[in-house]
Amino acid sequence: MITARLILLLGIVGVTSANEVGLGGKVLVFPYETDFSFVALIPQKEMDLRAFTLCMRVATELEGERQIILFAYRTPDYDELNVWREKDGRIAFYLSGDGAFFHLPPITTFRTSLCLTWESRTGLAAFWVDGRRSTYQVYKPGHTIRPKGTILLGQDPDKHLGDLEAVQSFVGEVTDLNMWDYVLPRSQIQALHYEHKITKGNIFDWATIEYQLNGNVMVVDDD
Repeated sequence: MITARLILLLGIVGVTSANEVGLGGKVLVFPYETDFSFVALIPQKEMDLRAFTLCMRVATELEGERQIILFAYRTPDYDELNVWREKDGRIAFYLSGDGAFFHLPPITTFRTSLCLTWESRTGLAAFWVDGRRSTYQVYKPGHTIRPKGTILLGQDPDKHLGDLEAVQSFVGEVTDLNMWDYVLPRSQIQALHYEHKITKGNIFDWATIEYQLNGNVMVVDDD
C-alpha cells in the first residue's frame, strides 16, 4: 500500500503514474539525468531491519568524478540505507551517518551483478560483484534500520520529501532488484548471479515488485 508520505513526495515532484506490479523480464531505463525522474518502490514488509541482502543488475555509461545514487531509503530524519558510486569510483553504502567504502571493479556500460550484505549482530558488511565477494568490513554493529520511510531508484531525496539533484541522479539501466531481511549464503548469491532460481526476496521480489514510475523512466523488455 502506498503511504501518505509517498503520496506527498509524488505530489511535490509533480509527475506520477498509476501503481504497477511486477517487473519480471523487464529493465528500468533512466535515459538521462534529471531532478524529477525516479521509481518509488513499495516493500512487501516494513523496513525494520537488523540484517539484509540487496541485489540488482546495473549498468551505466556515466564516467568521471560524479556521484551516482544506486538505491535510496530515507525516513524523515535519516538516510537509512543509501548505496552510491562515489566521485572517486568507490562503491559505498550509508546507514544513518558515515559510510563504508569499497574498492570494487567499476560499474560500466556492461551489466554488473551487484549485491550488498550486512548484519547488525557482527557488523559484517560486504559487496558481491558478479558472484565474487569483497573483503568484509565491520560497519555499525548493533545498528537497526528504521521503518516507515520512502524507497527510490534514480534519485537521492536529501530531505524525506524532496530536494532532488540532477547531478546525483542515476542514468543507465537497473533490473533484477531483489531484497531479503537476512544475509543470503554464498551459494545463493552466486546462483542468483547465474540466474538460477533461489528463494524469492521477502522485501522485494523483482517478479512481483510494487512500484510507481515518475518522470522519464522507461520499462523495456530484457533482451
